[in-house]
Amino acid sequence: DFLDDVRRMNKRQLYYQVLNFGMIVSSALMIWKGLMVITGSESPIVVVLSGSMEPAFHRGDLLFLTNRVEDPIRVGEIVVFRIEGREIPIVHRVLKIHEKFVPYIGIVTILMNDYPKFKYAVLFLLGLFVLVHRE
Repeated sequence: DFLDDVRRMNKRQLYYQVLNFGMIVSSALMIWKGLMVITGSESPIVVVLSGSMEPAFHRGDLLFLTNRVEDPIRVGEIVVFRIEGREIPIVHRVLKIHEKFVPYIGIVTILMNDYPKFKYAVLFLLGLFVLVHRE
């Protein structure tokens, strides 16, 4: 077994094997950190976990990410983002870019999820509006 092979090695061979293993691990870490610096992304390579991006990406595909802030987002591009409190990043394709619209409408959705009383107040006001403005 493995332990028998280790016992048969002399100290120099054992040190050489440990040093080789350390070089492999440190090389992998340096490559990873180098990719982080080059791409500007904390996760330069991610794995597709679900089939939601098919036919473009299948489960198990590797995505190489960059984080260039100066480039505007265009329709058809793939974006990856992370939500606070969730460990796994989300991958989506940009289908449409909304311009000249209420810029913070998504905040209403967040508030309705975070504060249930706010949600019921909005629903009450919408129901009241329907009752009052009936034709």
